[in-house]
Amino acid sequence: MSTGSLFCKWRSQRFQDLVGQEAVVQTLRNVLGSGSPARAYLFSGPRGTGKTSSARIFAKALNCERGPSYDPCNECSLCRQITEGSCLDVLEIDAASHTQVEKIRDFIVDKVHFSPVSARFKVYIIDEVHKLSAASFNALLKTLEEPPSHVVFILATTHPHEVLSTILSRCQRYDFRALPLARIREHVLDVSAAEGLSLDADAANLVARAADGSLRDALVFLE
Repeated sequence: MSTGSLFCKWRSQRFQDLVGQEAVVQTLRNVLGSGSPARAYLFSGPRGTGKTSSARIFAKALNCERGPSYDPCNECSLCRQITEGSCLDVLEIDAASHTQVEKIRDFIVDKVHFSPVSARFKVYIIDEVHKLSAASFNALLKTLEEPPSHVVFILATTHPHEVLSTILSRCQRYDFRALPLARIREHVLDVSAAEGLSLDADAANLVARAADGSLRDALVFLE
């Protein structure tokens, strides 16, 4: 078995790698094919179902030097930078630890109008967006009301009902579903085989049941 986190190693890098979210993938690919993305998206659903992975893949597909395309090439300079988290035009923030309005203003409001450094679009990914304070939500709303044409927002949340309705109304919403036990079990067995682990069907079934619909949790339990 290789060293390092299984979840990080097996994190989806292309849409075709996402497990159990076919409807979301097809719709996002339609958006990419249109060549005219919306300014804001909301990815909602249970934990560990691919929301932030999809956000990063979408950011890569939008900015891929060979795209925009249905799947990023993961070979060009921009794709590699986004994968490594070093792209200056794809910015990710965890709202659970950045609730203060000053941080949102510094992260987004004060910089959103600057053109991308090297990418086609500047992409803001805000994870667990429902954790933002009321003041932070209001600051974000002002930006979403008239976003620049070079900016795309992707908001991810496990609690969409806690997001302001005025924010929701400005987003295209994509609902990620909890994965069925059979899909998780199949993926766990595939990962085990690739990692050289001996895992029988009963053990894979236990891992899948414990994961309760979350592919991320399944890989953590497997590890």
